[in-house]
Amino acid sequence: MEIDWAAIFVPRNSVPELVLRGTIMYLLIFVMLRLVLRRQVGGIGTADILVIVLISEVSGNAVSPNEQSVVEGGILVATILFWSFVTQWLQYRFPAFERLVRDPKLKLIENGRLLRRNMRKEFVTLDELMAQLRENGLEDCSAVKAAYMEANGCISIIKAKE
Repeated sequence: MEIDWAAIFVPRNSVPELVLRGTIMYLLIFVMLRLVLRRQVGGIGTADILVIVLISEVSGNAVSPNEQSVVEGGILVATILFWSFVTQWLQYRFPAFERLVRDPKLKLIENGRLLRRNMRKEFVTLDELMAQLRENGLEDCSAVKAAYMEANGCISIIKAKE
């Protein structure tokens, strides 16, 4: 039982190539998740899901002896975390960038009237919306000033003044 230390710690690929691969995968999956997901993510953001998926993938490959070295896996994980940090920093620092990468809120109810076109856009059924109203102690839409699908996928409700 010999340990192949070189296979564990010596990268098979160049470090710049690994950083480029991690960057491309981060950006590619970020764009895909940004276009597809909104309401499926619930309380965590798209970028959080992206980081979890990518880190689990690249770290899993580093654990397998026939895939890549631990150093390569570490470089890919560091690249993914770097882009996650940069994305969050850019969103905080530049509101225009935040608007680019984060979904705007989408109005679902306005002054007691359902906005069905917006509901269709996000695949929100009447039953789902009514369940959210009931969770907020409301029986019907007439008691709602506005309801929004927020960027994180949750529905927020503003009650009408009584």
